Amino acid sequence: MKNRLTLTLILIGILVFPSLAKAQNSWSGPRNVIWEKKLQNRVTFLSDSLCQGRGIRNPGQSAAAFHLINIFRNAGIRPLDGSYAKHIYMGDGLIGHNIMAIIPGERESRISSDSPASRTGDRKYVLIGAHYDGLGTIKGRFYPGADANASGVTAMTSLAEMLQARKKLGWSYPYHFIFVAFDGYQKQLAGSRGLWTQLELGMLHDPVTGEEIRPENIALMINLDQIGSSLTPLASGREDYLIMLGNDNLAPGRQKRLGQCNRFFDIDLELCYDYYGSKNFTEVFYKLSDQRVFIEHGIPSVLFTSGITMNTNRTWDQAETLNYPVLKKRIYLIFHWLENIL
Repeated sequence: MKNRLTLTLILIGILVFPSLAKAQNSWSGPRNVIWEKKLQNRVTFLSDSLCQGRGIRNPGQSAAAFHLINIFRNAGIRPLDGSYAKHIYMGDGLIGHNIMAIIPGERESRISSDSPASRTGDRKYVLIGAHYDGLGTIKGRFYPGADANASGVTAMTSLAEMLQARKKLGWSYPYHFIFVAFDGYQKQLAGSRGLWTQLELGMLHDPVTGEEIRPENIALMINLDQIGSSLTPLASGREDYLIMLGNDNLAPGRQKRLGQCNRFFDIDLELCYDYYGSKNFTEVFYKLSDQRVFIEHGIPSVLFTSGITMNTNRTWDQAETLNYPVLKKRIYLIFHWLENIL
């Protein structure tokens, strides 16, 4: 009876997740490219005094940018148009840099009709972003910005490495992943607004085909902002939770996929699809970060976060305050959700 039940569950899993029939024996490969100490080291570097809080017009921000470029380069993830750094204009004579990389997929689509990627025709791009600028040093006070947003940038680069590792194992993606570390969050989302302008003007090109990447080619935007803390748990008080906003903008057949992955891959995070049960706060928080620019232009967009804490935008937002075992689980879940959402 037990063996029959186990077989039934496996068959249900394969029916719900068709791609898992291919992937079941290779979960451990991508997961092995990240571990808790590695995550902590990255957050520690980005929130160290060397990076000076990653403030605009701050030399420490350049150290953070080069750090991110090295992660992409060492993982073999390609730049767009020959350079990882893309100039953006932030007003007041300020020039910033989005750090961008791409994992090309296959040109021909095999994506199901209810996928968010099915809306864009032949070439489909999933954009995964996190802002890397912070408050910096203000009046001699250093703002490390560990959770806001070294945690999101660390999660974004980890997802890039995992997806690249999967591809090296022979996995074939029918879509393309663009990774963006946004600059200019502190300047009215200048980084994401600058990227949208570049898309509209046809300034970005696919490294394989040379074709312009246009707004209509963006199938889905995923933003990671403050995702490393357990200091503001949900009502149950569990430390291992994850908040996803924007799930209701996905196709109905995809809205249960995060929970299904959570169970199927035995990650067992507590999930929430609103901002602590408040409709008003959900609407506000959903449009506070870089996904806002894409929402405004009708692009399906989701935000993953662990919420604002008493450390947010404080001098004590330091690397040691984050929960790295839980951060790792959150990254695992988002990775599996990504592979099964499109």
